[in-house]
Amino acid sequence: MSLPQGRDFQPRWPLTSGHIQTMLSSSGVRRKMLPRRAYHVLENAEEVMVDGGEGIRLSGSFTAQKVQPASRGLAVLFHGWEGSVDSTYVLQTGSRLLEDGWDVFRLNFRDHGESHGLNEALFHSCRLDEVVHALGDIARRWPARVMALAGFSLGGNFALRVGMQAPAQGIPLHYALAVCPIIDPSEGLFSLEESAPWFYRAYFMNKWRRSLRAKQKAFPEVQYFELQELKQDLRGLTEALVLRHTDFGSLEAYLEGYSVAGRALANMQIPATILTARDDPVIPVDAFEKLELPANIELDIATYGGHCGFIRGWDMTSYCDNYIAARFNAIAEEHACIA
Repeated sequence: MSLPQGRDFQPRWPLTSGHIQTMLSSSGVRRKMLPRRAYHVLENAEEVMVDGGEGIRLSGSFTAQKVQPASRGLAVLFHGWEGSVDSTYVLQTGSRLLEDGWDVFRLNFRDHGESHGLNEALFHSCRLDEVVHALGDIARRWPARVMALAGFSLGGNFALRVGMQAPAQGIPLHYALAVCPIIDPSEGLFSLEESAPWFYRAYFMNKWRRSLRAKQKAFPEVQYFELQELKQDLRGLTEALVLRHTDFGSLEAYLEGYSVAGRALANMQIPATILTARDDPVIPVDAFEKLELPANIELDIATYGGHCGFIRGWDMTSYCDNYIAARFNAIAEEHACIA
């Protein structure tokens, strides 16, 4: 079977600009221009709570397919940092998978979406155990012949780390796909501060500060931060919260805690794909080129696409949808033949 490749994505100008791709990917303009089918995953969606272990609750949304007698499998989607189950790219991908007969589960990480009041402790990117536990709960409650996982940006980083742990935890995850994942967090943080245009920092910082204020409002008896700390830059605020709310002891140790750089993915047991773009202005391509990957992990570096964009044209649909669906379908067909 011939699968779509990153090199096949050849948009017309001005969508050859990584900055335009990135800015459009989560823009309100794109949300308004997308065709109605991009929102089908919202129809008859069931809002649920899943078990993150040790009393932790994570929110999510399950939508059952209705296009064929039996589901192809369960597709689980992870959003990016300060995204949610309702992020445009998550809705569009989920809707595309529904069309192909997949049941779809969209998971909110802690303190994302409207979930700030569910757990007292703050979200941080090393809270992997609760996401793994939640995936196990999802697998038990919505059993499927095949389960495949896709994540975007920070969600792609989580997807790769979850894929590493799932077999040992007895979770029947068959495949993981990461779109523009964070590889080396220290390098990514440097990139946003030192080389990326200022408006990316402003965008992420505004969303993060708004999220932190929502957390403080949900738990007014807990002091999560000093007001002065909110005025710091990305590095300063991250370090302040790491030292205040984690046991890592330093910003460097925290960033290393969720790195998948170098040989970190060498022991991945399930098949996986990493898709990124050479013109991604948020995650430097150098980190991908330095990866030392086993044969079961496909690294696909497209020329164009920006950060989680891959927008094909002025209908604002994404090449990622067909890319992800094709690989999920191939995994489902492979396991159908085995069965």
